[in-house]
Amino acid sequence: MKDIRKDFPILTANPKLVYLDSACTSLKPSQVIEAGMAYYREFGACGGRSSHRLGRKTNDKLDDARGTVASFVGGESEGLVWTKNATEALNLVANAFDFSKKRKVVTTIMEHHAVLLPFMKLRDEGKITLEMVPCDAQGEVSMEAWEGAVDGETALVATNSSTNTTGRRADLRRLASLSHDNGALICVDGAQGVPHNRTDMKRDGYDFLCFSGHKMLGPTGIGAMMARKEHLKNLKEFMVGGGTVSTVTCGQANYMNDHTRFEAGIQHYAGIMGLSAACQYLKGLGMDEVAKHEKDLAEAMLKELKDAGATVYGSESMEKSAIYSFNIRNAKAHDVGLMLDKMDIAVRSGFFCAQPGMEAMGAHDGAVRASGYVYNTLDDVKRFGEALAKVKALY
Repeated sequence: MKDIRKDFPILTANPKLVYLDSACTSLKPSQVIEAGMAYYREFGACGGRSSHRLGRKTNDKLDDARGTVASFVGGESEGLVWTKNATEALNLVANAFDFSKKRKVVTTIMEHHAVLLPFMKLRDEGKITLEMVPCDAQGEVSMEAWEGAVDGETALVATNSSTNTTGRRADLRRLASLSHDNGALICVDGAQGVPHNRTDMKRDGYDFLCFSGHKMLGPTGIGAMMARKEHLKNLKEFMVGGGTVSTVTCGQANYMNDHTRFEAGIQHYAGIMGLSAACQYLKGLGMDEVAKHEKDLAEAMLKELKDAGATVYGSESMEKSAIYSFNIRNAKAHDVGLMLDKMDIAVRSGFFCAQPGMEAMGAHDGAVRASGYVYNTLDDVKRFGEALAKVKALY
């Protein structure tokens, strides 16, 4: 992949920085930053409300952005609902879904808390039944395990397209087929998958897809819930207010019958335009090239981790993005993270909002996570390995 580091102001301002925390949030290229700032400089008006020229210009830009982002994930613009992140999108699906006919939800122990907690809350309130499919010692969830859990009583299957702890990709096409064969719908947490692999929800059969802008070179505070548009009419209102209704009297509110029913209040216009620019930037790189680059990074990272004698969680399969959770023997994860930071290596430590999954793989006290992306190079990985060797020498 061509050298794109010059596009990222944080990297040009900090040339020694090796940023390996993209699974938490990615850095932003100038093109995205400028797209967001353009809203404030050039439009600055409300969308969907004001008929003056600035309002009309804002509307046009928002319509373009909706189409760009929906197309990037293989969806239709009529099925896109703006949210502030994937967490809000997943909560929207969980709380707006109709469980009146079937109440069973199937997920896995390897999910991010943003998947687990909304459905655990509904379970604890007696609104659904919840089955969490277990994983093996490497964090793998087999198709046989899915087949044993998803049945005719299942209303919804909720899982990730790529885990935020091991980077492992799921066989979602098979899982979507299994779900539909049993009369269930499938909701995909794409927070880690969409930034790193070509996503086509129509091709692969997703019913709902949730993702965040900030993990895919976009701004913070913007994300989306993509749905097959025919499903929107079956979702209950989740958050209501201005923009969600056609008419209101003191006795009755008549809600919109399209995606705007779920977009209450003024939206994050600058974030929407920035996310659109991020999709265009990634499209320019080519998502197949992004996945290939990450495979090269992942292979190099695994070698450095092995050379450092690290305990690596997850399988060694390369059907993954460049994410590794690991520990150094006798060292606390947070201490390792702080030592790496002193050597200009930025990583994350803890449970990564996925405590049940991390504990299932044996990381009962958390771990360190290194996650690469499009702006990382093999030289970055080499420096990461050199820093790990220095940390290991202390223990």
